[in-house]
Amino acid sequence: MNSCMAWIALVWFGLTAAHPGIVHAQFPTAQMGEVVPRDVRETYEKGLKFLATTQTEGGSWEGGHAGPGVTGMAVMTFLASGEDPNFGIYSGNIRRGLRSMLSGQDATTGIFGGNMGHTSMYNHGFAMLAVAEAYGAVDDADLWSGNGGTNGANGVRSLGHSLELAVRGAVISQKKNQYGGWRYGPDATDADTSVSGAVMVGLLAARNAGIEVPDEAIDRGVAYFKSMTSPSGQVAYAGVGGFGDSIPRTSIGTLVYAISRRKDMSEFKATLGALTNRLEESSSGYLRYGQYYQAQALFQGDVDGWERWNDQLIRELKADQQEDGSFSGSLGKPVDTALGLLAMALNFRFLPIYER
Repeated sequence: MNSCMAWIALVWFGLTAAHPGIVHAQFPTAQMGEVVPRDVRETYEKGLKFLATTQTEGGSWEGGHAGPGVTGMAVMTFLASGEDPNFGIYSGNIRRGLRSMLSGQDATTGIFGGNMGHTSMYNHGFAMLAVAEAYGAVDDADLWSGNGGTNGANGVRSLGHSLELAVRGAVISQKKNQYGGWRYGPDATDADTSVSGAVMVGLLAARNAGIEVPDEAIDRGVAYFKSMTSPSGQVAYAGVGGFGDSIPRTSIGTLVYAISRRKDMSEFKATLGALTNRLEESSSGYLRYGQYYQAQALFQGDVDGWERWNDQLIRELKADQQEDGSFSGSLGKPVDTALGLLAMALNFRFLPIYER
């Protein structure tokens, strides 16, 4: 845990101990004197309550797409909320979600959701990202306390061990892939930029958390995205060519280049330009998925552009939020709610993956 996060945790603990009756979320940006728009705070808290009340006893979420990746997305919304992940009002939701993911991780391959067909590596990428964001913030001792903590013959699995296994699983999967990317299953020999983006961000988050990730894996992943990026900034989906217009794919490419520290590449400049030239447009399909990636891509690439786009995002999400706090979409309420909240969470700038 870095000194800033340690200081925040100390403040949280002091506030919680001094005021045990407090039940409202305390956003970290507010604690540090930064202003978070009221619409953001209210919309975000309403969405968190929906996710908190719809989590299953086993720690997952149901309704639409499900799996360890969906659980990971939801867990990240709580981690980004500003509540202490070990003592805050959502700490139980965080622990149940993490236990669900770690218990379902394949002890041999390290893959999350390896038996989930065409969503296997999506699940792996997002679950790996969530564990990386939790690592160093969530106390392993409290994570398994009073819950048996067994995982087959391996006993209690720590977040660090799980993350190391996940990285190894992703790297082995990539070595089997002729393109240097990933597709639906861990043994796939073809690749697409959507799945590859999920896994690459997970690997980069793990590296940011201090886990050893081979440079070769990152370099091959970046090279794959380079091969799929046109001079105009469009990012193809799969195969050769086919640079169809897609805000989510352009955003994924921008984000991968940015957090892998390749902002000097012409491909990064092209994809970022393609986004900043059309800030008023929305994704035509998979709206929340597009918002999730576009928020991060703009924030990493052009803060001024992100601020203009973010104002629009806040208005849209506030108008779209259902009475129960959820967001509707094509992926199911838990997924679309988590993605919408995570797009908004850049306003708090708390998750390590959101650091610039």
